[in-house]
Amino acid sequence: MILGQLLAVLIILIPGAAGILYRTGIKQASIIGGAVDLAIAGIMYFIRPQVGFFFIQNSTMVFIVMVLAVYLLSTVYSTRYLKGVEVMGISEPTYYLLLNLFTVSMLFSLEVNNYGLMWVGIEATTISSALLLITEKTETSLEATWRYIVIVSAGVTFAFISIILIYYTLGTLSVSAAISSHVHSRIMVLAVSLALIGFGTKVGVFPVHTWLPDAHSEAPSPVSAMFSGVLLPTALYVLYRVYEIEPVRDLYVWFAVISIVAASIFLGYQVRYKRMFAYSTMENMNLALLGIAAGGPLGITGALLLLLSHSFGKAGAFYSSGNVLRFTGKKKIAEISGMGTSMPYTSASLLMSSLAVTGAPPFGTFFGEFLILADILSLHMYAQFIIVIIFLAAAFISMNYNVTGMIFSGNQPNVEKDRLMPALSMLSAVLPLFIGIFYLVVYIEIL
Repeated sequence: MILGQLLAVLIILIPGAAGILYRTGIKQASIIGGAVDLAIAGIMYFIRPQVGFFFIQNSTMVFIVMVLAVYLLSTVYSTRYLKGVEVMGISEPTYYLLLNLFTVSMLFSLEVNNYGLMWVGIEATTISSALLLITEKTETSLEATWRYIVIVSAGVTFAFISIILIYYTLGTLSVSAAISSHVHSRIMVLAVSLALIGFGTKVGVFPVHTWLPDAHSEAPSPVSAMFSGVLLPTALYVLYRVYEIEPVRDLYVWFAVISIVAASIFLGYQVRYKRMFAYSTMENMNLALLGIAAGGPLGITGALLLLLSHSFGKAGAFYSSGNVLRFTGKKKIAEISGMGTSMPYTSASLLMSSLAVTGAPPFGTFFGEFLILADILSLHMYAQFIIVIIFLAAAFISMNYNVTGMIFSGNQPNVEKDRLMPALSMLSAVLPLFIGIFYLVVYIEIL
């Protein structure tokens, strides 16, 4: 439908169009554009473009809504967060311009019906987001930016080789045509395997994840929320589209399991709360990869439910971390105490976010994890099931032990100096709970 094509184009263009007001009001234009774009996405759920330049399925809509919602929240949160930055590595208008281009590149990757252009979109996310890492100009943020560019660019090179092999085998890069081709060959197996390393670098697959904890912990909190909440799921979506051509199940499942083990171990000995949340993201992304690799209806549904809930839960965790950093000036877990009495709203959002991203019931992440593990059991992958259960439990205990220690132990005279920042972190933290209740009550019981 022509209207569907128009909506798909508008969704990509609107965040970038805010750049026209670079010198006069890009901040306000970004917020308005984000809200309008989210409304358009709601309309496009019912009026989709025909398969051609775009390839937008129900699963694609979940990712588009996820990106736009977290983008809107992060843009509003940034208006207050940036006021506390002492030395800006980039100007405020440039920050919003890059944030918008970052969003445009993700939306383009999700909507387009071409593996080559998907690769271009994923590469563009690196270019547009790298400079955002130096918003708070420090020596560690510069090092994190350099590491991010080098490692991710190396990974994307493998992804590019994968794309070349797909074209060599099929003679087309059309996503819809490739998925329906049912061509099986050793070269296609090689292409899909290389994609795991290539796009997996951006997803956070072990051992090519090493850019992730530095970038997430050194970026401004609203940008960390975008990285964790939507950038990694967008890369996972592209990886899933490649995986659909030739599922290499055992390879993907074992890489996901080993990555969950590694993330849980790394998470356990972190001393900075933002790095701890970064490793939690790695754990969640690989759990979703496990569901996708399993490939059954339960696994796919579980992965989507997990990713949707995680995007808001992790955004809430990073907004809460931003509040803690702004109100206390401290980055280490051991330096924070007494939040429960001195910062009640941030404490509540931090605790809810932590429970959400570690899969506590009745948050949506719990049902997502449950469905994924049920799919693994249905495939008789008992060893993988037992390993994942053990390390999910370890991650749950480690993270919630640290967070409850920050909230309930000791007594420090901290003060919540802003109302909007805790309100946004609370809103983000509550959404995974609504998603879980909606799935349990409406989706299962009524629909």
